[in-house]
Amino acid sequence: MSTKPHSHIKHLGVDAGGTFTDFVLIDENEQMRTHKVLSTPDNPALAIMQGIKDLALESALTEGQLLMVHGSTVATNAALEGKGAKTAYIANKGFKDVLTIGRQARKELYNLKPAKVAPPVPSELCFEINCRRDAQGALVAPLKESDIDALVTHIKLSGAEAVAINLLFSFLNEDEEKRIEQALPNSLFCSRSSFVLPVYKEYERGMATWLNASLGPKVNQYLNTLQTELSGCEVSIMQSSGGLLSLDDAKIRAVNLLLSGPAGGLSAVRLLGKTLNKDKILSFDMGGTSTDVSLMNGDFKLTNEGRIADWPVAVPMLDMETIGAGGGSIAWIDEAGMLHVGPESAGSSPGPACYGQGGSKATVTDANLVLGHLPKNAQLGGSLQLDYEAAEHAIQALGEQLGLSTQATAEGIIQLAEQQMISALHNISVKQGYSPADFTLCCFGGAGGLHVCALAEKLKVKEALIPQNAGVLSAFGMLTAPPLRNATKSIIKPWLNISPQQIDEVFSELLLDLRNDNPELVEHGKISKHLDLRYLGQSYTIEVDYCDDSAERFVQAHKQRFGHTLNKALELVNVKLMVSGKANIETWNEHTETDMLANPTIGAHKRQTSTETPIYIRDALQSGEVITGPAIIAEAVSTTWLPCGWACQVDRYGNLVLNQSDEAIRSRLDS
Repeated sequence: MSTKPHSHIKHLGVDAGGTFTDFVLIDENEQMRTHKVLSTPDNPALAIMQGIKDLALESALTEGQLLMVHGSTVATNAALEGKGAKTAYIANKGFKDVLTIGRQARKELYNLKPAKVAPPVPSELCFEINCRRDAQGALVAPLKESDIDALVTHIKLSGAEAVAINLLFSFLNEDEEKRIEQALPNSLFCSRSSFVLPVYKEYERGMATWLNASLGPKVNQYLNTLQTELSGCEVSIMQSSGGLLSLDDAKIRAVNLLLSGPAGGLSAVRLLGKTLNKDKILSFDMGGTSTDVSLMNGDFKLTNEGRIADWPVAVPMLDMETIGAGGGSIAWIDEAGMLHVGPESAGSSPGPACYGQGGSKATVTDANLVLGHLPKNAQLGGSLQLDYEAAEHAIQALGEQLGLSTQATAEGIIQLAEQQMISALHNISVKQGYSPADFTLCCFGGAGGLHVCALAEKLKVKEALIPQNAGVLSAFGMLTAPPLRNATKSIIKPWLNISPQQIDEVFSELLLDLRNDNPELVEHGKISKHLDLRYLGQSYTIEVDYCDDSAERFVQAHKQRFGHTLNKALELVNVKLMVSGKANIETWNEHTETDMLANPTIGAHKRQTSTETPIYIRDALQSGEVITGPAIIAEAVSTTWLPCGWACQVDRYGNLVLNQSDEAIRSRLDS
């Protein structure tokens, strides 16, 4: 890895996950160190400060020689757990129920008695104000000062801690939203839709604005605490779109942090793909709590159709799918006696039974330990000693309820978890018109290497890849991400009725707005231009690059995704501008050879069967070395399970390249 030429600066990437908080340190000599500590969900800053202490970075912190990039789960967890601030919602007269009505999409289509879902904002916190603009942005009903005063009084009496303002067509003219914002007390965290997401679709825009307002106070509190604890340290925050925000910008853009951690891993995968000249990669990031999957076809895609829990999130974010299947996912039995895995996780405390911290419920990690995919003497994160007997007892207790042996129960847990991952990988590949067989499967996260071979077999993927330091790849990826800002404006017009000059004028307006906020980034950054197009009459769009053949690119993209084209005119919906700067790390260095042990096999772990599985230390393997399965490849931050029929080779960058033997492939095809 190559960093910017600050000879005295240390670069620290931090990924605060649900179970572990991961650290990657690049020192002033460009040497890498990795570290993990158990997360502290009640106050994530505690785990970060513990990691800084463990890495002996206190002096660098106080002397201003530490630069930190952080991916946070504070916004994600608050949204998933429904622990946002008490938020008032302001809409035009007659439209206060927009968020409650939504799109009328039923979660269970054929359930005649669906469970009632609470609206995002209770009715007593939904307020209306009498003003209106039409679809061209022209003023129809002006906003009166007396109405603003009455609204402010009602909001003060409501006890709200935050306010979301979402007026119709505010993306065309934001004057009324700004007037309301200025009248509200400074003690309220205020979000207006014309700032958060200035695009059409009042429901999606309103949801993004509400989420930003609801999550804002908690994110602010956390970032202020972090800023105080890290006084003197330059801190950047990873956003869902794959780029960095300043700490101050992140405080007012909480909704942009919802996929902060997983986005870091994709940034590293993008750099790895560029280094290895691989432009087709299926990635899956399996941590302790969840698994995130994504597809790179030249680059990872941004989407404005993301979701968090049951809510749409229309701000730009990397296109990925998240499922509740991680190493800490709990196995449980329903009322009908069926075995399930997740989405509930044992987290970091008490954690899986094998953590020895009081957890008694069987998890995916416990199953891997019992099956021999993890060594009995493994130390997760380099320091957490596993308790094999506790894992075995937890799996055995579950098996007794199912009438199965301990091993059969463990195998069932693994199969269920892997099937959830297969479904997610199918959703982002097959269902979007791509064949997984054309891609390399790249895994990362602490638990990814334990399942990559099984997933590759089921997906018929020919090659798998486990990057160097895969267990902390998201933390490393934070350092490979550039500063990034996005700007969007809705211009809904038939494609043939808008000229290139008109589109260029919109781009110039967006660029001017970004330049006012980030002059240095715009001056020196890379500018990318995109359009959202659709066939006339469609509800959803496809993003394409802005160029002379944008229309043809849309037609091809539509055919790729849906398998057909339409004999209809095209419509422009959104104009999108992205400006990115230089990352702290922009190259992936070759592997530094270490003194190879005479025999890198350091022991043998007795599996449930009579065979012995050799265990290799990954850091002791040299470039070009080949290992055949069954084998365990251990490292401080993750473990790789290499089953029979598979082989891996260490490439010159220290990555493990996995391939299935021809005989195993033929056997699989025959079956």
